[in-house]
Amino acid sequence: MDIALRPVHDSDLPVFYRQLNDPEALRMAAFTPDDPADRAGFDAHWARIRSSPGIVVRTVLGDGDVVGHAAVYGEPGEREVTYWVDRAYWGKGIATTALRGLLAEVGERPLYARVAADNAGSRRVLERCGFEVSARATAYAPARGAEIDELVLTLDG
Repeated sequence: MDIALRPVHDSDLPVFYRQLNDPEALRMAAFTPDDPADRAGFDAHWARIRSSPGIVVRTVLGDGDVVGHAAVYGEPGEREVTYWVDRAYWGKGIATTALRGLLAEVGERPLYARVAADNAGSRRVLERCGFEVSARATAYAPARGAEIDELVLTLDG
């Protein structure tokens, strides 16, 4: 599959909204909006993301189809990566390829990532891209309605 990144288009947002409302993907991601079905909240969130000069966000394409998104956000020295790939495409190396592409575009380091401790797939993606576990924490995960263990990963130099 040919994986590419491009700027987010308005036409991508309905796909992102559908992906965000996949119950299994929500549970795995864990750290999600309080109400993923709130379309007005979703639209406002994406309007903020797309208008912020400090956020680098890209649509992930697989053979030309929208399969997810990836971003770098946050204050200098504390910037984090995030990504989302449609569950139908999990396990195909898409998230790893997309994240590598984003990391090539955004050269600043360190970068951080957070992942639910039991999300082995996402942890593998991050580790394949050079991130290493640097801390453990407990945080409230809206998608699970509970405090869960999370890992903080760091990508240096």
